[in-house]
Amino acid sequence: MARTLFNSSEKSNFILNMTEEQYSKLASYGLIGACLLVPLFTIIPECFSTATYTFSSGGLVIAGVYCMIMAMIALIKKYVNGGTVLPVCAFAAMLVWSVISMLDSYDIAVGMYGYPQRGEGVMAILFYCAIFVSAASIKTENSVDTLLKGIIAAGLLNSVWALIQVFTGKLTHYRFISLDIDANAASGLAQSPLFLAMLLTLSLTAALIFAVKSEGKKARIISLVSAALFGFVMIMTYTVIAVCGMVLAAVLTIAVVFIIKAPKSRLLTLLAPAAAAVLAVVIVNAGAVGGISSYKFYDARELWWADSYMRAGSAGDFNSDIVNIDDNVDVYLYLDRKGLDLASRFPLTGTGPDQLVYPQLYTWGTLNENAEMPDVIVQNRGTFDRVYNEYIYTAATRGYPSLITLLAVILPALFISFKAMKKRRNAETAAVFILTLCGALMFLISCGSLAYSPIYWSAAGLACASLRKKTVGSKK
Repeated sequence: MARTLFNSSEKSNFILNMTEEQYSKLASYGLIGACLLVPLFTIIPECFSTATYTFSSGGLVIAGVYCMIMAMIALIKKYVNGGTVLPVCAFAAMLVWSVISMLDSYDIAVGMYGYPQRGEGVMAILFYCAIFVSAASIKTENSVDTLLKGIIAAGLLNSVWALIQVFTGKLTHYRFISLDIDANAASGLAQSPLFLAMLLTLSLTAALIFAVKSEGKKARIISLVSAALFGFVMIMTYTVIAVCGMVLAAVLTIAVVFIIKAPKSRLLTLLAPAAAAVLAVVIVNAGAVGGISSYKFYDARELWWADSYMRAGSAGDFNSDIVNIDDNVDVYLYLDRKGLDLASRFPLTGTGPDQLVYPQLYTWGTLNENAEMPDVIVQNRGTFDRVYNEYIYTAATRGYPSLITLLAVILPALFISFKAMKKRRNAETAAVFILTLCGALMFLISCGSLAYSPIYWSAAGLACASLRKKTVGSKK
């Protein structure tokens, strides 16, 4: 007989009587939501200029609240145990320290909800934590397929939107990436070409893994077509990050082939995104898209002028006397160096969540003291709001304690998933380890965003989970 509390009905005690398999199935829906809801909600501000990217946060809220419920159930059912405890506690500590950072920040409201066009405040970190915990409590291996399909679906949604941007120059903020460069850069529904390149790195990796491990012809064909589309769109972001992501995805896919002892012929799957990438370069050099006829990387112009300054109003225009905006390496190193300087100025609590630009402001320009902060920020030339290294960015905005807790989440997740992969050597354990490793390495050359972070924390959480093929149907 099913157990009940205080003589209440069995139906009202579904949590108490939930099996691990039932929990895993419900939690898997949260993984799908984490992958798809943010880009779906981003369609609104992409289509209507009067709407803000606060709508994107709405997608995270829905997925996050659902995962908070699942995380609470996991704690009640004591699914957070064993090796899962350390990374879960570390994420909770990161959340707590983010609150402390918010209370010691320039603007508590921004610290709570994030900068209006960014949205990565304490509330976002809370939802990331819920996504991570709910994923870490999943017990069934078939949830890995759910995650892979969700990541691929997110990539397809973003890529289809990106094709419209590339070939029409519409529904985008990145038709021009400077006043005179008409490139039709792809940003999809990720808000930035750089964020799209990061997201599609995970999507490409997931598609290649699915192609390598799938025995069905139809599944492999769909995966290969998806991988080709991702490779094409990644090149159309005009970013070094995209190329790094493609190389990383290829290397990790090769590793998966050997780990799970798949047929070596599966390595031919790498030709799909490679051929698509070459096609993208040829199309650009032929002058078929935008107003350019030579392929170049425009990371610096996109991240500083087109995104932070023009789209989000979260930074001032670049200062050509200080950085060479056409030298991507110079700009990346400059941002890293200045980010470390800010971290050293505010080592404990940082500048505050999503408030990196605030201590850099130095003038009101032509505005009075009652002006709106976004108007003030864009008056301050040479200021920036993102460091494209998540580890440095975390230290600068939320202090070194947050950086330590971030590493205390990622490193155990990698260790746990590596041990599981080494022990079992199957496609599921390999997939979650590879995706978590891929995302952790991409954090070295870019930063989190509403489009990317929910997907990554789903994968990292699942990497910590005690997955097994069949669950015991016991009721705890």
